[in-house]
Formats: sequence, C-alpha cells, structure tokens
Amino acid sequence: MPRRPPKQTGKRFYMISAVSQRYDLHPQTLRLYEKDGLLRPSRTEGNTRLYSDEDLERLEVILNLTRNLGVNLAGVEVVLNMRDKMAMMQVEMNSFLAFLMEQVQQSGATKSEVKKAAALARLPPKSVRVLLGKLERSGGTEE
Repeated sequence: MPRRPPKQTGKRFYMISAVSQRYDLHPQTLRLYEKDGLLRPSRTEGNTRLYSDEDLERLEVILNLTRNLGVNLAGVEVVLNMRDKMAMMQVEMNSFLAFLMEQVQQSGATKSEVKKAAALARLPPKSVRVLLGKLERSGGTEE
C-alpha cells in the first residue's frame, strides 16, 4: 500500500514533474526507482506521487551512486538496505547505551568496573569514552 502524506504536517512535498526537472531525470526513471523499491513517494487521494524532502535525500544518494560511482540498480538496492540497517542499529545502540548508563548510575559502579564490563561486552572505544564521560558528569564514583 502506498504511503499517504500526513495532513497538516508542515512538510513540503513535490510532484514528479518538479523532481524530474530539479534532478534532470525523466519522470519514467523516477517511476522505475519506485517500481524497484528504491523510492517510496507518498500518494494523494487522486494517486499523484508526492516526494518529501526525505525522498529527495534518498534520490540524491541513488543518483550519486549511479551517476558518479557507476553502481547499478541492484548495487544501489544493497547499499540503501545497508544504510537503513545501519541507521536502525545506531538507534538500537543509542538506546542500549542509555539503558546501560541508567544501570551504571543506579548501581554506583566505579570507572574501573565500567571499563572491565565494557571490555567484556566488547563495546567500541568511543562508546566507552561516552559512557565514562557521562558517569563523570553525573558524579559517578572515581575508582
């Protein structure tokens, strides 16, 4: 089922003709991208395609991959799927770190205990630094 644009959101939407002119594309190319699942524009009640700013950002990635890097549409699909999965993983990681920080603060763990637990969990060094920084700012135990 095609997405419907939410009413009264304040977002801007663009018709296929405006998008094709802006990016020097034939409208049929945009239809092909939609058919292949690379773009998912919203639809009006009259079934007119409406592209949001997020759709245009995604289109720019597609065009960069195809025009500048020579990636075919199958490759573009793989890259876009990987980007989507990475974004979801980042959200999950941020949620996990927030939960972990909450638990560390409640337990009163020391920096050295946090470092040991982070090493066992194989957290990335940047995440450990963020965690220790938040622990310091919240008045956590030194050592």
